[in-house]
Amino acid sequence: MKKLVLPLSLMVPALVFSQVKKKRDTVKTETIEEVVFQKKVIGKTNDITAVKISAKDAQNVASISGGIEGILKTLPSVNSNTELSSQYMVRGGNYDENLIYINDIEIYRPFLIRNSQQEGLSIINPDMVSTVNFSAGGFEPRYGDKMSSALNIYYREPEKFEVSGEGSLIGGRLSTGFAVGKDKEGNRKFTALFSGRYRNTNLVLNTLKEDTDFNPKYMDFQTYLNYHFSPKFTASFIGYYSKNDYEMIPKARSVDFGSLQQPINLTVNYGGREDDKYKNMMGTFSLNYKPSDKWRFTLDAFAYQNREREYYTIASAYVLQTFDPITGEPVTSYDTGGQIEHARNDLYVKTYGTQFRTRFSPNVNTDIEVGFKYEKENLKDLTNEWKLVDSAGYSTPISALLDPRNPPDLKLYYSIAGKNDIQPTRMSAYAQYSQKFFWGSNKVFVNAGARVSHWSFNNETIFSPRAQFAIKPDWDTDMLFRLSGGIYYQAPFYKEIKDLDGNFNSNIKSQRSIQAILANDYEFQMYDRPFKLTTELYYKKMNDLIPYFMDNVRIRYSGKNNASGYAYGIDTRLFGEFVPGVDSWLSASYARVYENIDGRGDIPRPTDQRLRFAMFYQDYMPRFPKMRVNLTLTYAMGLPTGSPIVLDENRKIDYLAGYSYQKTLTSYKRVDLGLSYAFIDPKEKNQAYGFWGNFDELTLGVQVFNAFNIRNTVSNQWITDANTNLMYPVPVRLTGRFFNVKLEFRIK
Repeated sequence: MKKLVLPLSLMVPALVFSQVKKKRDTVKTETIEEVVFQKKVIGKTNDITAVKISAKDAQNVASISGGIEGILKTLPSVNSNTELSSQYMVRGGNYDENLIYINDIEIYRPFLIRNSQQEGLSIINPDMVSTVNFSAGGFEPRYGDKMSSALNIYYREPEKFEVSGEGSLIGGRLSTGFAVGKDKEGNRKFTALFSGRYRNTNLVLNTLKEDTDFNPKYMDFQTYLNYHFSPKFTASFIGYYSKNDYEMIPKARSVDFGSLQQPINLTVNYGGREDDKYKNMMGTFSLNYKPSDKWRFTLDAFAYQNREREYYTIASAYVLQTFDPITGEPVTSYDTGGQIEHARNDLYVKTYGTQFRTRFSPNVNTDIEVGFKYEKENLKDLTNEWKLVDSAGYSTPISALLDPRNPPDLKLYYSIAGKNDIQPTRMSAYAQYSQKFFWGSNKVFVNAGARVSHWSFNNETIFSPRAQFAIKPDWDTDMLFRLSGGIYYQAPFYKEIKDLDGNFNSNIKSQRSIQAILANDYEFQMYDRPFKLTTELYYKKMNDLIPYFMDNVRIRYSGKNNASGYAYGIDTRLFGEFVPGVDSWLSASYARVYENIDGRGDIPRPTDQRLRFAMFYQDYMPRFPKMRVNLTLTYAMGLPTGSPIVLDENRKIDYLAGYSYQKTLTSYKRVDLGLSYAFIDPKEKNQAYGFWGNFDELTLGVQVFNAFNIRNTVSNQWITDANTNLMYPVPVRLTGRFFNVKLEFRIK
């Protein structure tokens, strides 16, 4: 064979270099050589920005929040300052800016979550996962309208009958699956996978060092069914149901903070309780038709329902005082007072619709894909939330002049009330073209396309062009250079359209981000083992931003597109077999993100993460390979806390107060450790008899969460000194060290 060389002017329009073989000078046979940039993996994707995560690694990682999200947080571009939450922030974006798909169907997270203690199980069940693709930005047009990241999970089909499960001090899982029937080619006709999970984090929350009764109960059930009518035609169904109940009765709390020169103590006694409930259901029915290797058609019908209830009434009485740094005796009592927080918030979200996608692949190096999606949404929101702050018998804010004979009116510190009911429709479509080809002896990849979307609530149409380019030079050094970017929108939904008064704003617009990502992948051998060093530089120019402030994991938007901003940073990740046969990696990143509200100047956004370092490490004992260890380590500089909820002269929440006050949380530092011993290893030919002969895998492990017992801070609780009107940030601590025992099994 010899290469067919085309002039450069014809090379770009053709976008394909083929190979030609002559026979008898009269017959020409043209074949296409497949261009491969990296090692082939299960779960084909044309997205060169995607990082592929091993489902097995996600199952092994020691994490409270969940397997998939827990391992994502070790990537350089992903940040989170709480271990209790499965939510994450990517490259300066917040929790709401991330797309999540299961089998190409977008899924939603609960909306009314205020603190990470309320979160239950992630919707992603690691035991059902086959492939994980994660893009931190610059993703292809087939993904939806979000500004930060895209996570696409594909569930697996069982190959035979299986039963597996796990049990630990904080919950358990039981999964079963089977495959029956065979067609003429020997493929299974029907496969089914079922999995149920239960979790109660009461023991973990007891390490918060608070006198509080917690009773958080989370459970879910998922199923994945496939029927293969023929090798060309398949029908599948994904069903999901979850129920999270969070009950909390606070009693007392004591927090020491301040400095060595001025130590301060807050002592709080509580009355009341909180009772939150979250129910989620999802169903997806899909038809896949592949008449030939060149064509593929997919039709999906989906429905999602979310019912959330957030009820609490909690009264607190507090004493704020300082101590002598030498003797430790109380010196000054700044304030003695109390407050009442009350909420009766209900949310009902129902979405259903259909999407159609088709892919045409004229050869192994070319893909043309188009898709259309129609979605009907139903949002019912009832909000009734208020706070009363009382200091020494007076509600705050109080009048400048107090007359004991005519006390001031009792005024709430803030009140949010709204009743909203909308049924908008959302339509979107996309088209993209992907091509791999040779440029001389260099390998080149191009992906370009666009998506368009329209939402009837605000009558807005957005157009999002996106492109990706990669080149692999014909060098002795194995390197790949990537360039991606485009215009990415944050299409508004429930949180973005809700203003600070509790009403839906139909004039809200999509936030926009213009992104550019330059990256390099360097693959090499070290100690006769494979390694890969990935470095990425990115810049985002953003406008029409909606300012927000964060309270723990809750994001409250202002409801106005009155800000602009920008973000930039560098990510690097060293991936490879630090220990032969198992993957580990080191991650480091530096990132900044700023916003400018109403032209007042640039200030850090609440997600300004700055410097971050993370590690995921796996090892085993050479003489005892059944003894294994995995370790996750995270260091991240503290996030800005901005300012507390402040009222302006019209007694409205002033979200611009961050210009007059800026504070940063302490750095987030955490080490989680997992130790396990495989009594029965599926990789070995086990000669077990009797009862133990029924097991294909049996592993007993010990997990040490927060191994160094570092008391991290997730947010601040603001306490007012009525004498000086100063507000003190009292840190809200996270969990301490916790030992968990876990047993995993798989039956033959």
